[in-house]
Amino acid sequence: MTHSDGPLRLLCIVGARPNFMKIAPLMRVFRARADRFDARLVHTGQHYDEAMKDAFFRQLHIPEPDIDLGVGSGSHAVQTAEIMRRFEPVLDELKPDVVLVVGDVNSTIACALVATKKGISVVHVEAGLRSGDRGMPEEINRVLTDQISDLLFTTEADGATNLMREGIAADKIHFVGNVMIDTLLANRERAIPAEETLRGIAGFAGDPAEFGVLTLHRPSNVDDPVVLRRLLEVLVQLSDRLPLVFPIHPRTRGRIADAGLSPLLQGSRIALTDPLGYLQLLGLMAEARIVLTDSGGLQEETTALGVPCVTLRENTERPITVEQGTNTVVGTDPAKIQACFDDVMASGGKSGRVPDLWDGRAAERIADALLAWASARAKAA
Repeated sequence: MTHSDGPLRLLCIVGARPNFMKIAPLMRVFRARADRFDARLVHTGQHYDEAMKDAFFRQLHIPEPDIDLGVGSGSHAVQTAEIMRRFEPVLDELKPDVVLVVGDVNSTIACALVATKKGISVVHVEAGLRSGDRGMPEEINRVLTDQISDLLFTTEADGATNLMREGIAADKIHFVGNVMIDTLLANRERAIPAEETLRGIAGFAGDPAEFGVLTLHRPSNVDDPVVLRRLLEVLVQLSDRLPLVFPIHPRTRGRIADAGLSPLLQGSRIALTDPLGYLQLLGLMAEARIVLTDSGGLQEETTALGVPCVTLRENTERPITVEQGTNTVVGTDPAKIQACFDDVMASGGKSGRVPDLWDGRAAERIADALLAWASARAKAA
């Protein structure tokens, strides 16, 4: 598996924007311990917006990828297959000891599958999250990646319960905390003030001290015109009371146009803007009265920031943000969305606490656990 006389050879995989925030603290720790880790970064190109990739890499001080597979978009099957096809020769050439994957995107399962079939150890960061909804592509990716991983790092204690219920041995599982929060805490002081970002958004006409943030991108919300209309109608109503900033995913913008719903937003106090860099979005979230979202990552970040979050989904794979944090899951029912919004506006919403080990040191714990695991494997070999 590994040789005890040299650094542990890691291939770290990113493919989409949520991965960037998770890989940044890991690459920082691995590079700081270059005598123990030879860590290389592979970008699959699953999210292929070069401007956004560059903004995130620059803002988060992520080193340029050693390898860019340049896969681009496609159906889930096409994208997953193309990543596997392009990743295999990389493994053959570099022969790493470990392939480290993060999160639950197609790149995660694709690279994990290729590695495990070649007898290369797979490490999954952010293991054990479950929504219970197999209709979500990400849920399939999570379950399958966990099944073939040799080492599983969880963000919350419940993750181990989920994994052991699925037959995964307890000695493979390590509760280390949340690398997303490592990134948030490392960059909190560098966040761009909301007022500065709002000045650059043409459609924002409100008080820069009083606003909400909205994001929508899940297929279950944006691909069904009936659901999309229902959501947009209630969100327009909410914006009459609190202007909303909507960094809009290109796919979501296309779905709104295709469904003929663009006129709904015209004249409303929902200000559309292109996707924002990490430091811009962090500044907006930190100062927002409320965040309305269907994003998993934003549920975690708002809990860490103590900002009320309304999740526009029927379930969450991050229940700790509801049980301990500031998150409320309301689905797409306008009455529930309205009631939760009213509560936040009247009382400030639920006051949560930051979960255990969301302290900015998850990446260090992962590095320590990797070294201990590699050492034990080397001795047993």
